[in-house]
Amino acid sequence: MITEHRAVRHVRHVRPAGANKCAVVVGDELPVGLAANAAGVLSVTLGHRVGGLVGADVEDADGVAHPGIIHVPLPILKAPREAVAAIVRAAAEDDDLFFVAFSALAQSCRTYEEYTAKLAATATADLDSIGVALHGPRKRVDRLVGSLPLLR
Repeated sequence: MITEHRAVRHVRHVRPAGANKCAVVVGDELPVGLAANAAGVLSVTLGHRVGGLVGADVEDADGVAHPGIIHVPLPILKAPREAVAAIVRAAAEDDDLFFVAFSALAQSCRTYEEYTAKLAATATADLDSIGVALHGPRKRVDRLVGSLPLLR
């Protein structure tokens, strides 16, 4: 059902900034706290894996340095769980898209060690996607998520 094989490679920002797009989609049935958690985990992973998303550190008028933040829009969208799974499947088939899938299994774990042990014992087809982050050509990302509403 879900292919996460590309989630282990680093992606370089190779297109002009306006040509790429990012988006996060979370399941619309998730309570607000779990939706925020899923979006946060996916966003951190996306920022770590996709080079060029985070801008340089900036000093304010007093000379205090502030860490760089993402310099492109990152909409947080919602969709029914079945649609999230369909987006993950479609992203897995598109070599131009980088994606990170977030499963109910991952969200149920309290530690990374627990997550890795449970994931190692779970077949890909048994993973239940509750969120996904995407990065890639604007048209390809829009094709998958362009009609989805914002999480509110």
